[in-house]
Amino acid sequence: MLARLFRNKVQTIPADQEMSFLDHIDALRGHLFRSAAYICIAAVVVFTQKKFVIDTVVLGPVHEDFVTYRFFCNLSELTCISPGNIKLFTRELSEQLIIHLKVSFFIGLILAFPLVFWEFWRFVKPGLYDKEVKATTGVIFWCTLLFISGVLFGYYILAPFSIAFLASYNVSDLVESSASLSSYVDSMTMYTMATGLVFELPLVVYFLAKLGIMGPGFMRTYRRHAIVVIAIVAAIITPPDVTSMLVVTFPLLLLYELSIYVAAYNYPKEAKPLT
Repeated sequence: MLARLFRNKVQTIPADQEMSFLDHIDALRGHLFRSAAYICIAAVVVFTQKKFVIDTVVLGPVHEDFVTYRFFCNLSELTCISPGNIKLFTRELSEQLIIHLKVSFFIGLILAFPLVFWEFWRFVKPGLYDKEVKATTGVIFWCTLLFISGVLFGYYILAPFSIAFLASYNVSDLVESSASLSSYVDSMTMYTMATGLVFELPLVVYFLAKLGIMGPGFMRTYRRHAIVVIAIVAAIITPPDVTSMLVVTFPLLLLYELSIYVAAYNYPKEAKPLT
């Protein structure tokens, strides 16, 4: 893939301006440097807003007045969920600073994602054929939209349900519910970043279908296999409880079914569908 990318880059420029392998590496380094700069700038801004970021955003799902809890409690008593009284603690003297830096980095990455992907796309695009470039029109917008949608789903749906279930689970009345700040932040990172990446499925299928690599027939044939894979992915990115797993599994199944329609609409009509 990289070899073809470099070859196509060379073919798209005049012969007297052909780029060597080191020139490509130097160009890639520039894109990576600018991407890192975007993330660092966003992370620094997030770092300076400690009270809002930590108390309101990161620790939001541990408060009973969090928007998700209020929404489901207003629907019905049967759907009412609550995080209970979770107590967070730290084990090491430097843990709070490290967590603050980690949170700033990941939120900075989320905020800078459109620019980071834009830099990646600027490097990849010259190496694509005209057909491939045409097939990827609007890729930055859709990739960003799906990623942010996944992050918001993880933050407002997956995280509250998981926290409410785990906080309410009690093996004994002699055991007090508490969690380390580090484990809580790691869980929140998994809920948001993982779902953000998984939500890119329709876009990946769109590209594969547009290029004639994957058709709707193939996806329908292997639907049962996909369900098993989705269940495994949901089990990996969620805590070990059925509720959280189902909360993730159903949206992923809907994304897969949506991807079938995306493939059916964009798969070349002259190509023979895969079955």
